[in-house]
Formats: sequence, C-alpha cells, structure tokens
Amino acid sequence: MLAGVQAQLGGLQRKEVEPQAAVSYQVKQLEDRLGAPLFVRLSRGVALSPLGQDLAVTATAAFNQLRDGFARAQAQSEHLLVISALPTMAATWLAPRLGSFQLLHPELAVRMDTSVEPVDLLRQADVAIRTGRGPWPGLEAKRLFPNVFTPLCSPAFARKHRLRSPKQLLALPRLGRPAWWALWLRQAGATATDPPASAAVEFGTQQMDVASALSGHGIAIASPLMFAAELAAQRLVQPFDVIASDGKDNWLVYASGRQRLKKVRAFEAWVMEQVPKPTPP
Repeated sequence: MLAGVQAQLGGLQRKEVEPQAAVSYQVKQLEDRLGAPLFVRLSRGVALSPLGQDLAVTATAAFNQLRDGFARAQAQSEHLLVISALPTMAATWLAPRLGSFQLLHPELAVRMDTSVEPVDLLRQADVAIRTGRGPWPGLEAKRLFPNVFTPLCSPAFARKHRLRSPKQLLALPRLGRPAWWALWLRQAGATATDPPASAAVEFGTQQMDVASALSGHGIAIASPLMFAAELAAQRLVQPFDVIASDGKDNWLVYASGRQRLKKVRAFEAWVMEQVPKPTPP
C-alpha cells in the first residue's frame, strides 16, 4: 500500500515538473535561435536580460493585438447570423419573411449564402435550410415541411390550352426537372412510363423555371409552397389538385453543439413559427 502511495506521489511530482521542463526547453530553443540569453541568473532567482526585456515588450504588444482581434471577431460573430439556403428557397420563401425576424432581433445582422454547394456549418454558415431525408451525422436537423411539387403556369397559358386533363401536358412544353415530371405524371395517371428527357426544359432552379412559366413559355413543375404568394395573387395557377413528392423534406440544420448559441436558438424558434400549418381535414 505504501509503495502505491509513493508511486502516486511520484506521478504527481512528474506532472508538475513536465510543464516546467517543456517551458525551459522552449526558452533554450529560442535562445539558441537568437544567439543570446533571455534570462540572467541572480542570487534569488532569474531576471530578463536586456534582450529579453526588449523581446517581452514586442511580444506583449503582439499578444495584445491578437487578443483584441479575437475579441472583435467574437463580437462580430455573436451579432452576425449567416444563413445558407438554395436559391429558390432563399428568394421565394425565406427572403419575404426575414423582415419579421430582423424586427424581432435588431441586434443581429443577417447574411444570406445562396450557394448550391454544401457549406461548412462550422466555418461558413451558422444555419442552413436544405432538402433531404436526414438525419445527418454531426448535424442537428429540424424538419420544416415536405418537398412537394405540382404543375404551375400562368392563367393565360391555362386558358389558351384549356387544361382539363393531366394527359394534355404530355403534348405541351414542360419546364423543370424531368424526374419530378415523371413522378407527377405517373401519380396523376397520365403515363405509365417516364416521359422523354427532351420533353422538359430545365433551367437549374425552380425560380427560373417558374419565371419562364410566368412569361407563358410553358408549364413548370415546382413547389406550391415556394410560390404561394404568386398563387394567391393569381399570377400563377395550379391546374390540377394532384401534388407529388420525392420523399424528401426541407430541414433546418446546424452543427451539433451550436444550439447553445443565442442567435441559432433565436433563428430556430422563429423559422419553426413560419412553417405552414397542416390544413384541417
């Protein structure tokens, strides 16, 4: 038992000595590099040499600048919320609502990142709204609403072609993702096979597909949730009741552990209030 206690005490002593030895080694390395001592030995300890005193002033100023820089960066980070969202989500759903968030949180500046590439949620953005099935390792994910789509067109286009049956769309210019068209047409009973890829023109984003439809160039496959304002204003019409889904959802995501940040908690609480409520049966 005594041997065990002695061994523990010896371990503690080594732990105390090791940091001192590491510091002494680093000082020795620095002195070798400078070619002159940084300390002089006195009868009751050590003191900085003239070279050490000069270096201490410079080093202190440098560390103060670093400290101030980190403090400024931290203050800016605490008051800047960076949101990553795909272009259509950012422009049609998020941007029209963000004014209410900024009224609730005037202390926060908001910056939007609309890159289509995934962003680093530790370094490039605080939160993101993405489409997928979830969950994702290392991320907190809050489901917002399903990813749904249906044909949308201008009222003039609907009148011109007297849209009555989904099968009519097979002969009309279709805008948007061919895969979405294939899903919707099958669900609507218009065809048992995928339509030819050349039958649809895809601009890359729902926003651009719908912009082309608004100009009367065809009928777009897009989310009625994203374009609710245009539908309410009757700039767009939804000719058929059938709404399809690819099984994915829209999610609020952020890096695990960042839920403790005040700005992230504030945005999460706000965005969950913006989620469309289910229509009662």
